[in-house]
Amino acid sequence: MSYSRFKTSWRTRIALSVVFFGLLAGEVSYAARKPARAVAPAKANPETLLADIHKELAQHNLRAAQQKADALVEAYPTFRLGHLIRGDILLMHTRPVAALGAAAMVPTAPVGTDAKLADLRREATVRMQAEPGRPSPTLLPRALLQMRKDQRHALIVDAKHSRLYLYENRNDQIRLLQDFYVSQGKLGINKLKEGDMRTPVGVYNIIGRLPGVKLPDLYGKGALPLDYPNDWDKIQGRGGSGIWVHGVPNETFSRPPLSTDGCVVVSNDDLNLLTRIVEVGKTPVLIGDQVEFVSKEQLERDLRVASSLVENWRRDVENRDEAALRSLYSARFRTSNDGDLNAWLDKNRYLPGVKNISVTVTDSAFFRQPSQEEMIVSSFTQQIVAGKFRHAVRKKQYWAREGKNWKIVAESNLS
Repeated sequence: MSYSRFKTSWRTRIALSVVFFGLLAGEVSYAARKPARAVAPAKANPETLLADIHKELAQHNLRAAQQKADALVEAYPTFRLGHLIRGDILLMHTRPVAALGAAAMVPTAPVGTDAKLADLRREATVRMQAEPGRPSPTLLPRALLQMRKDQRHALIVDAKHSRLYLYENRNDQIRLLQDFYVSQGKLGINKLKEGDMRTPVGVYNIIGRLPGVKLPDLYGKGALPLDYPNDWDKIQGRGGSGIWVHGVPNETFSRPPLSTDGCVVVSNDDLNLLTRIVEVGKTPVLIGDQVEFVSKEQLERDLRVASSLVENWRRDVENRDEAALRSLYSARFRTSNDGDLNAWLDKNRYLPGVKNISVTVTDSAFFRQPSQEEMIVSSFTQQIVAGKFRHAVRKKQYWAREGKNWKIVAESNLS
């Protein structure tokens, strides 16, 4: 055997062992098997490291690419995709590699390798889209029309790109803080019933914080339960429950893009960060097929439309104009407990014998429903004053566009 052939065989065996280690195990620390070196920061963003590796390979800098792949698995020793890429780079020292996971495509590969490779390739695709797909700082998510002043953060899930965006609300200005890779339901989005393996679409709120020590290892470092099904889901007959944002089992770094029973799943590091930031009962979570980003001017135009809808409703309530008020409601209006419009208006009619009342609306929030139907979700505090009578209630309204007009299709009292 020539030296070159011996060298090729040796490198190939190393590449294969690295690939199968990362693909099937992934839990043993790479740093524990190799002395630490001065490389990239230990907790650099994985997408940034992947992009750096890709750039080095595009420039045929194989040695630099391998160093950065080493840095990636040192920083994230349970990152199976990182181990797969590192194995491919090791194999590149011996022969061309035409596709991700080439080192694992051998007759002796364990049963199930093909499926795992397909999952990792999908993960690689969406992760590599993260850097070029990140929105310009001048663009804002159209769904976030206006948050309450006490709502300091919002989460937006872009299912198509397996991405979660964390936004900050400060001084009435919304800005992107960070974005994360996420996994979603095995069959995608648009949850309809229990056990359908889909992630719901809509505007939700975080209603709890569950530490990982009280949960099975499946949920990793913890979970943030959502209020699915919300009122609109119930009206639409959508079922199921237990939709959470949660972590991953401790022996892995991430899960494939389509791999959950309906929950939104992030890495444990990302879950820890989100848990520190979000506020129970205040942080909205918007889940949709794709995030639409628009200019600040477009967002302001949309907000003026949304604000005018609630203002027209407030005016008609204050003026006791029953006909005008009814005209704002859709013929398909229902409440979450299947009540009709007549029953709802009767329930919410205050001081029927008093002519002059004052109605104000404060602490408003407006979101565009991330669904195919054009819809605005508004919430606000309604205050009614008449002499010594004082009454305040927190309301939520779902406004849907029907032709050229906007109509209320659902309404509920939150408190």
